[in-house]
Amino acid sequence: MTLALVGAIMVLLTAFALPGIKSGLHEVPVAVVGPAPQTAALTARLDAAAPGAFDVRVLTSADQAREQILGREIYGALLMGGSGLTLDVASAASPAVATALTQAVTSLGAAASIPVQVKDVRPFPADDPKGVGLSTGAVPLALGGWIAAVGIMAGVRGARQRLITGAGFAVVGGLGLVAILQYGFGTIDGSYWLTALGAMLGAGAACFAVLGLQRMFGKVGLGLAVVALILLGSPLSGLTSAPELLPAPWGAIGQFLPPGATGTLLRNLALFDGAATTGPILVLAGWLLGGLALFSVGTLRARRRAARLAMHQTAAAAD
Repeated sequence: MTLALVGAIMVLLTAFALPGIKSGLHEVPVAVVGPAPQTAALTARLDAAAPGAFDVRVLTSADQAREQILGREIYGALLMGGSGLTLDVASAASPAVATALTQAVTSLGAAASIPVQVKDVRPFPADDPKGVGLSTGAVPLALGGWIAAVGIMAGVRGARQRLITGAGFAVVGGLGLVAILQYGFGTIDGSYWLTALGAMLGAGAACFAVLGLQRMFGKVGLGLAVVALILLGSPLSGLTSAPELLPAPWGAIGQFLPPGATGTLLRNLALFDGAATTGPILVLAGWLLGGLALFSVGTLRARRRAARLAMHQTAAAAD
């Protein structure tokens, strides 16, 4: 037990500290647009200035680059023209990446005596230009699923009643969170109902995952839920920066956990017209359906145990 507790603390320290210590640009997808010789030279300069920081793709036009930025395929694009370099970024995708990319390209342009112009093709709304509401709001929704599940287990009796209460939490919680982000903070400006559906999925995935793990595995399952949602899910979500700023493979792992998937889904629904939402939807659907399956199997097992116990008690009374 001592070794297990010490190991848990070491995992906790690693999960929270390592992403911050090792944070930086890691294979961030960007594009360059221009004549072939110039794009090749620019790509070489980027690799030399920051080895491993960028995954550079060569595109044929500025329109294609803008389409991929808004489609969440790349974080920015360098457009080469007669007057210098133009950097298109989308700060709504990640203010941290936009700032880091701007600094890198500005330094590169200064070293080569090339003027650099920066355009933000998709910023956050003016009421919350840094997107603080989104980065802080998605994690409480996912963690709120754990809190709601614990409250349901403590205060609601009956499998059906617990499922109904969990579904009610997901629906009302999703509607409430998005209402605060959109109408209270002004962080997002997309479709309220579409974003609310994403928030419902995130809340439901977290809540039912906890209910299912606890129903199937008891205290061990509850501990696994804490690890997935809190110990690993929160620091690896990349919500305050971006998954590409976390050291590999932590950023990718975080996107397979409810907090990270919820944050990415809400960002893409609310600010990028639903682009690149298939991945996080599948992840959250997996947690939701997996939790329901575990809950169902655990409930059936508990009922069978109760039936066998009743039979033994009846037999003992008859004897």
